Amino acid sequence: MGVTRISTGSPFEKKAGYSRAIVDGDMVYVSGTTGYDYATMQMPEDVQAQAENCFLTIEKALKEAGASLNDVVRAHYYITDADYAEAVFEVTGKYFAGVRPAATMVVCGLIKPEMKVEIEVTARIAAGAPS
Repeated sequence: MGVTRISTGSPFEKKAGYSRAIVDGDMVYVSGTTGYDYATMQMPEDVQAQAENCFLTIEKALKEAGASLNDVVRAHYYITDADYAEAVFEVTGKYFAGVRPAATMVVCGLIKPEMKVEIEVTARIAAGAPS
C-alpha cells in the first residue's frame, strides 16, 4: 500500500512543501494545523476560536483519510502563551473527552504573530474510541 497525501488547498502547503496529512497504511499523520479558516483564509483573534478552526481542519483531513477524531492516538498542542492553555483545553476536551489520546502541550513561538495555537495529531484508522 502506498502513501496518500491530503491537502487543504492552502497555498502555504505548496510553498512550504508539505501535506496537510499523510496516510501510510493504517496510520494518518496530520501536520501541525493553525487556526485559519481555509475557506476565507482568515485567522480569528480569539485563541479558542483558533483551536476550533484547527479541529475543523483536522477533522476534514481525517475524514478524507478514512478516519475520524475517534481514531486519534496522539496529539501535540503548541500555544504561544501559557495563559491560553485553559481556553485550548476547553476545545480539546470537547473534541477528545471520549477519545483521550496521548497528548503534549508546549508553549513556544509560532511562525506568524497572529497564530496562537497549532495542533498536530496522529491517528490509526479504525482505532475507535476507548471505552
